[in-house]
Amino acid sequence: MPRPPSPPKHPLLKRPRRLRSGEAIRSLVRETAVRTDDLILPLFVSEKITAPVPVASMPGVFQHPLKTIAAVAAEAAAAGIRSILLFGIPAKKDERATGAYAKNGIVQRAVRAIKKTTPALVVITDVCLCEYMSHGHCGIAHFEEGHVRVLNDESLSLLAKTAVSHAAAGADVVAPSDMMDGRVAAIRHALDDAGFQETIIMSYAAKFASAFYGPFRDAAESAPQAGDRKSYQMDGANALEALREVALDMEESADIVMVKPGLPYLDILWRVKEKFGMPTAVYNVSGEYAMIKAAAQNGWLNERDTVMEMMISFKRAGADLIATYWALDIARWLKK
Repeated sequence: MPRPPSPPKHPLLKRPRRLRSGEAIRSLVRETAVRTDDLILPLFVSEKITAPVPVASMPGVFQHPLKTIAAVAAEAAAAGIRSILLFGIPAKKDERATGAYAKNGIVQRAVRAIKKTTPALVVITDVCLCEYMSHGHCGIAHFEEGHVRVLNDESLSLLAKTAVSHAAAGADVVAPSDMMDGRVAAIRHALDDAGFQETIIMSYAAKFASAFYGPFRDAAESAPQAGDRKSYQMDGANALEALREVALDMEESADIVMVKPGLPYLDILWRVKEKFGMPTAVYNVSGEYAMIKAAAQNGWLNERDTVMEMMISFKRAGADLIATYWALDIARWLKK
């Protein structure tokens, strides 16, 4: 005789927690990982000092003198960091940012020293004029009745000269951060004409006017003396415009694009990576660093856990590269 049908079974309880039961299991199915190779360490080198000077608003970050910058870079390389991002602070500033593109400017000398000591380290140089301008803006500025107008086209030649001087000193990557229209094309043409066809351009393609830059301006001594940067850095409300900016920089031959800042703009980072599939960097900026440092020093957050969660968020959102002041700490944590 045929067997009677079995009673219907209740639907099985879904148990995603099986894959969270221990660290070994969690690591087997983990979707996103941070590697030391992903990290870029920003460094500040100053022509005005002879010993490291701590940045008060960024605990653990220093301005370094020229005589020690190569050793600092070598320490980063020994820890497994593959690339640094170099910012220069000149002894003198003027209205043409002449220190930015001087053959023996502070960045140019620092690059030569670093490449002599640690030739395999990828040296990225920030290409901007703000640290070198007496008024602190990222281009040639015209002041009229209290209003500041930053001149776009007139600034391009200075940015291009700066990039070429960095490449001549040995920089592997130049990173224009000024947000002038057309600067990537101007820099690419100038590099190619000077014989630096292999020099990479990492463009700050979507750089927003942000309250999170304050501590950096202490470190780089680059705060504008009048006005603000909202006429050239992006409005934080505009996501579609950010995609247009990235598209323009790609058309002008940017090799890597960057979103800056990081945490408040994870949605932009995601959209950029999803739409363009380009090598994409994010800058974990000074204000993000300072607020977590302050909370950790007050015992309100666990610094390591918070930082690593933030790094995972950058990677999950699409970042291939992360510029972060925690790069050395992260490299050490990943070895443990």
